[in-house]
Amino acid sequence: MIHPTALVDPKAQLADDVEVGPFSVIGPDVTIGAGSVIGPHVVIKGPTVLGERTRIFQFASVGEDCQDKKYAGEPTRLVMGDDNVVREGVTLHRGTVQDRGETTIGSRNLFMAYVHVGHDCVIGNDCILANQVTLAGHVVLGDHAILGGLAAVHQFCHFGEHAMAGGGSIITKDTPAFVMINGNPAEARGLNLVGLKRRGFSRDAINALSSAYKLVYRQGLTVEQAVSEMRSRFDLPEVTTFADSIERSTRGIVR
Repeated sequence: MIHPTALVDPKAQLADDVEVGPFSVIGPDVTIGAGSVIGPHVVIKGPTVLGERTRIFQFASVGEDCQDKKYAGEPTRLVMGDDNVVREGVTLHRGTVQDRGETTIGSRNLFMAYVHVGHDCVIGNDCILANQVTLAGHVVLGDHAILGGLAAVHQFCHFGEHAMAGGGSIITKDTPAFVMINGNPAEARGLNLVGLKRRGFSRDAINALSSAYKLVYRQGLTVEQAVSEMRSRFDLPEVTTFADSIERSTRGIVR
């Protein structure tokens, strides 16, 4: 299962059925779960934990030292869940001791070609990052987040659950859950209605979210007033998620 030209450190822990392609390099302190396939010319550096059924394509760099100038060789980590797909040329960096000490990635995410995930990022489950998406350090992506090709996210930004960014967006503020954004700088363009319908959200939930969105973006209210109003008017978990994603913003939300 391991090509004879691959270099796998004896201290690496690979499940018995892990495949490793030609000329790949896997260092010590790397753990790879069952059913995983590591393509040719891949470099994985530890401490890194990859879950089951991980698939990594050629020329990806996973678990490398981060590019933060403060990084001084500390043994920080990268941890990924199950069923992630990492396409060609992707770079996923470990954390820093100045923050969490760990870059954390959930399960069932798709990282298309040449995506970069910086140090200390937290990525949820079922996210799609299209070609050449760039996440600076400390970025947080909620579950089911979608970022179009060439989108770039500023450090410390939060991108909410089920939110979507158009290709080429430059994101310097926090994006509330369920919101669709686009532009440079990115601005809110409405709810991610297509995504909500595809994922089976009820008509009542979508209607309530539409009303909550209008409170924030179209009624001339302050953010605090809009959140207070939506909490008093709607008793739905989706609206609560939307309101929570706004209230936890530290950079301010996209306008």
